[in-house]
Amino acid sequence: MKTSTFTTALAVAVAATFSARADLKLPAIFGDNMVLQQQIPVPVWGWAAPGAKVTVKFSGQSHATQANAEGRWQVDLTKLNASFSPQTLAIEAGETKTFTNVLVGEVWLGSGQSNMEKPIGEQRGQKPCLNAEAELAAADFPNIRIFKVEKKLAAEPLPDLAANSGWRECNSNALAGIRFSAAEYFFGREIHTNLNVPIGLVESAWGGRPIEPFTPQAGFKAVPAMAKFITQTLNTNTPINSNAPSVIYNAMIAPLAPFAIRGALWYQGESNRSNTNYTDKMVALIGGWRQVWQEGDFPFYFVQVAPYRYIKTNYVATADRLPDFWLQQSRAAQRIKNTGMVVTTDLVDDLNDIHPRDKQSVGHRLALLALNRTYGQRNLVCSGPVFHAVKVAGGKAMLTFEHADGGLRSKDGNPLTWFTIAGADKDFVPAEAKIVGNTVEVSAAGIKQPVAIRLAWNQIAQPNLCNGAGLPAEPFSTDDPVK
Repeated sequence: MKTSTFTTALAVAVAATFSARADLKLPAIFGDNMVLQQQIPVPVWGWAAPGAKVTVKFSGQSHATQANAEGRWQVDLTKLNASFSPQTLAIEAGETKTFTNVLVGEVWLGSGQSNMEKPIGEQRGQKPCLNAEAELAAADFPNIRIFKVEKKLAAEPLPDLAANSGWRECNSNALAGIRFSAAEYFFGREIHTNLNVPIGLVESAWGGRPIEPFTPQAGFKAVPAMAKFITQTLNTNTPINSNAPSVIYNAMIAPLAPFAIRGALWYQGESNRSNTNYTDKMVALIGGWRQVWQEGDFPFYFVQVAPYRYIKTNYVATADRLPDFWLQQSRAAQRIKNTGMVVTTDLVDDLNDIHPRDKQSVGHRLALLALNRTYGQRNLVCSGPVFHAVKVAGGKAMLTFEHADGGLRSKDGNPLTWFTIAGADKDFVPAEAKIVGNTVEVSAAGIKQPVAIRLAWNQIAQPNLCNGAGLPAEPFSTDDPVK
């Protein structure tokens, strides 16, 4: 792969250039039209002649430092207030570089594979999002700024991006021109209109790739179960496999840090659905990113993989790993601090399409998580029902749920679907399920003593249980079959 060889060589060449040249240089993530994060320290860094005095000026602040022996320097702007007024960031070190039309607001990083990468409009091999033409026509939001990282690989973390689109004001031409992430745009649009602050959106995604290439080595090292993914050295004389551990992170994520962000969005998993230990892999990914950014446990919200006919000839639950994978995703949300998961079982209009078209609802549900948990709007319901406990009596199982805000409901008004039940033999059969007060009563003829109940334990399951806000119940299994 020529791209991989190029970016590996670039890491060495760029580092040598930064330390040898006197020219003032900043990372590519800084640019005209960018958004800086409000209410937290904002690192500004770059390279200059070793020992050179560097002064950074923005919004009435002025900070000076000195480039180190390798020519790298960094200052931190103190907390900024959100502002729609275009400002100029100026950096002086013998020469002056300026970035204009800079706003202050909320910055989010979006990453993952093709469902995060999917744009609103045309994409080869995919259908456009729902109402794509109307959505693009209405996408005139000059105070939302978008930045897309282009696909590159590297054997070691790069100091700067090899390719990117630059910061752009959001409009139909910008979104379509760089094929910016639909899910991230719809998320950002809702945050922007709800909070009335500028929004910066950074997309760094790569379709068809598993989680391991996005994960830093520091993340793997912090999780004992991930030791096999720790890479001491990659052979830089041969093309880099895009599925290899850390190679996407090295080229497409590492150069972004420590650019101040509020949090991250993640939409990935199709390429890992048959793997084990996805929960541990999420721990490694999120912990690694947080370690690199040094912003503490910043918010990290992710999307459940949608139902899809992976296996075309046999739809029985035992024939596919997808329900197990859903459970691993749920565990990650429960286990990792300041995270949340969007359920998507009701957002698929074609079970033979691995790229569901309703990215508006995905963005909306991600925004609900952020508005509720990050921005403190506790009146907003941000989760559907989540299984809590089961009691068995008289051949019936009574299930209780957390996040049953507004009461339990059938989304389409029909009897509840996709519940299965088993006795001691663990032979699961379709169950009758009905809402009784604030519980769901589950039973089946021939099962006198229920032992386990499952919801949506099938790759094509689209259950209709939801809460009063219309948010779908999370798939679950009371017998916890995933090891």
